Amino acid sequence: MTQPWSLLVYGLAGAGGGMLALRTGIPAAPLAGALLGAGLVSMTGRLETAQWPSGTRTLLEIAIGTVIGTGLTAGALVELRHLWRPALLITITLVLTGLVVGLWCSRLLGIDPVVALLGAAPGGISGMSLVGAEFGVGAAVAALHAVRLITVLVVLPLVVRLVLPGGPTPPTG
Repeated sequence: MTQPWSLLVYGLAGAGGGMLALRTGIPAAPLAGALLGAGLVSMTGRLETAQWPSGTRTLLEIAIGTVIGTGLTAGALVELRHLWRPALLITITLVLTGLVVGLWCSRLLGIDPVVALLGAAPGGISGMSLVGAEFGVGAAVAALHAVRLITVLVVLPLVVRLVLPGGPTPPTG
């Protein structure tokens, strides 16, 4: 299949997976579903690996940054005045834990240290996959983060409901 058609198939698989995942009610469903949809098509090996046109990745990075940036509101800044200590503690703890787990996985399991460190990093799948791509290990990092993300998105809401029975319920649809 020629490259433009391959990209179209990947795009349709991602869009279809994202739309299907919306029905599950899990947080970040479109991202997880698109990842699974495109990933499953890619894993079949029937299509050549997607080679996105020059500049596409940069445009996607800008779009992801814009989406994240729009969530940084004045209200979030006010909240940060009260939450800077826990934010600092959580960040330091997650980074140190990621370093320890990454190095441990690399040594004990024989995983490439770059893959292990980036895969254990506390960042999101899109950001860490892009960093991994800069080191030539984007797919492996994406796979590790996909497993983590999907597990967290499925398990954590259940844990929150069990720990806080009268607590918050996730929004639907």
